[in-house]
Amino acid sequence: MLALPRSARVVSKATGRDNEAYSGFQGTDLAAQMKALKCARVIVGGLATDYCVRATALDARSLGLAVFILDDAVRAVNIQAGDGERAMREMIFAGVRLCTADEAAA
Repeated sequence: MLALPRSARVVSKATGRDNEAYSGFQGTDLAAQMKALKCARVIVGGLATDYCVRATALDARSLGLAVFILDDAVRAVNIQAGDGERAMREMIFAGVRLCTADEAAA
């Protein structure tokens, strides 16, 4: 179970029936909320490395944010063999850093 502090804000994407979104920034006010809070970094975990994690991380980098991927808290779909590894290489090339959940918590 994911334990969130009371101060946590949950941002939902693709909430409409005909709404699709891979990035947590797509169709949400996440960028505006982060700017208002003067956030400088994003820590990303979840599914799927080759879709939503990738899109969110790359969007965050395009906004100038430092991005950390929780290497032990992501998983790829791998429709094509190696999709997850290719997505990781693309994110790393864009400046995303990898860390573990324990390292991020420290």
